[in-house]
Amino acid sequence: MQSSNTYVNIAAYKFITFDDTAEKRPQFRALCEELNLKGTILLSPEGINLFLAGLRESIDQFLAFLRSDPRFADIEVKESYSDRQPFTKMLVKLKREIITMKNPLIKPEEGRAPAVDAKTLKRWLDQGVDDNGKPVVMMDTRNAFEVDVGTFENTLDYRIEKFSDFPEVVARHKDELADKTIVTFCTGGIRCEKAAIHMQNVGYDSVYQLEGGILKYFEEVGGAHYKGDCFVFDYRTALNPKLEATDTKQCFACRAVVTPREQLSPYYIPGRSCPHCKKEMKEDAQQAQEQA
Repeated sequence: MQSSNTYVNIAAYKFITFDDTAEKRPQFRALCEELNLKGTILLSPEGINLFLAGLRESIDQFLAFLRSDPRFADIEVKESYSDRQPFTKMLVKLKREIITMKNPLIKPEEGRAPAVDAKTLKRWLDQGVDDNGKPVVMMDTRNAFEVDVGTFENTLDYRIEKFSDFPEVVARHKDELADKTIVTFCTGGIRCEKAAIHMQNVGYDSVYQLEGGILKYFEEVGGAHYKGDCFVFDYRTALNPKLEATDTKQCFACRAVVTPREQLSPYYIPGRSCPHCKKEMKEDAQQAQEQA
């Protein structure tokens, strides 16, 4: 339950022409420092992407500032809560893209792919087909280590290591997805928005993005048809369908996800190592010996 000491965690993005990022950066940074907010804001010519946390009043003041700019007046915000600050610093960065795909032809501002809201998607998954009777297939656009924490049932997981790999991967699988309705999804909506547009551009004829991503789905319908938790990029590591932090952790050495059982290993030293990176080190050493 939210209280006066609860930290409000917000995630938001918007694709919009934003050509004065260098001028706006110090304003964003000064305000966040004044309000004691922490997290990351990415400013790019294609828009804004942010993950911030702070007390309710501070978050509300920040959003009032952000929405005072007509370009961001209608920005959609997803909220969750924590009992401590989930970020350690405040960063405001200038980037070429707010989510890197390395495809300059993708311009969400000029037109989005069709979106499906959480309640409609649940209904489609309940019945197995969309409203036109086409089989519904879920496609995860996140990186492999995020998918390992949790994803939708029977989802397409192509084990991508970075989002810029996505165009090549979907090109290889286009024929096998003919006559199906594809729903792309990600944590908060930003990756699946670009993904769905790209898929339309290369000839997929029935593709949607999940509006608001997994976090919005959890907020509106809970965990129906979803297995596991949702990875997030802060100290909480993962949220369950109630948007509560779980006991899952991430190794800061190798970035692997460390389950509660794996945290019992003597190799798990918070901030230094885990069973995954120790295993990789052993395999590398063995390979070096074989090659010697």
